[in-house]
Amino acid sequence: MEIVLLIIAGIVIGLLGKLVAPGDKDNIPIWLTILCGIGGVIIGWYVYRAFGGNGSDGVDWVRWIVAITCAAVLVVIASTLTGRNRTAVH
Repeated sequence: MEIVLLIIAGIVIGLLGKLVAPGDKDNIPIWLTILCGIGGVIIGWYVYRAFGGNGSDGVDWVRWIVAITCAAVLVVIASTLTGRNRTAVH
């Protein structure tokens, strides 16, 4: 069940990370955005724990903000690496 929740959270956070990321938002495919979201959830959890986060009762908003930030960074990196250029060539 945790894997399903991770995938769902990764999809949502990947899309949120794509919205937060600066620049051309349509620069990478949606499947790569979802992978960045899942990676953001995993990396965000480790970063949160590394800086002393131990969770809280209820929703831990700081952990989710860290996860969205990590996903946004991954989206920017993926966008830079894949770099589909959408400008017209004359």
